[in-house]
Amino acid sequence: MGTASDAHFWDRTSRKYATAAIVDHAGYERTLDRTRALLGPDDRVLELGCGTGTTALRLAGEVQSYLATDISAEMIAIAEEKRTAGLLPALAFRTMTADTLMPEAVQFNAVLGFNYLHLVRDLPGTLPRIHALLAAEGLFISKTPCVGDMNPLIRLALLPAMRAIGKAPYAGVFRAAELGQHICAAGFDILATECHATKGNDNRPYIVARKR
Repeated sequence: MGTASDAHFWDRTSRKYATAAIVDHAGYERTLDRTRALLGPDDRVLELGCGTGTTALRLAGEVQSYLATDISAEMIAIAEEKRTAGLLPALAFRTMTADTLMPEAVQFNAVLGFNYLHLVRDLPGTLPRIHALLAAEGLFISKTPCVGDMNPLIRLALLPAMRAIGKAPYAGVFRAAELGQHICAAGFDILATECHATKGNDNRPYIVARKR
């Protein structure tokens, strides 16, 4: 099992994913507003794990360039379909991962990873690659489910069972404290850690980190 199986899972579920409602809409809007405040009109932005492009379509009009990437070609195809509703010359969609992007080609002022880091199979290896893609003092902005902080029944029973029958993707298990340690170890300073959930804590910390 590896990235090919991950891509296959998301290709297979892409249409269902595209029609699923955002569970905490107010929390999502808060994340968008907070991210907008961190981006500038001259910024070059990379989004990893963009899915069907919902966030990219909301943010791309406010920066110089926005490259939205995903491991799933089917997700990217749906994102391109959604883009036909409005012209966004700054926005490009590509089937890519952090592993396949070349740091020397272009460096970004900000890299976004929403609902992304728990899906990568090598978190300690992926974070330095994100670091290399950023310009000096660039920002890495993430909002990540920390499965290790969730109900033990979810991480020990429900997720493994769903994965076994092909109903759930790979998900790394780590706590928010561990995630912060990995981010710092990759060469970042954490500037802020926030909870954007509108009811309680959904164990998805919104983290703003700056490249050292």
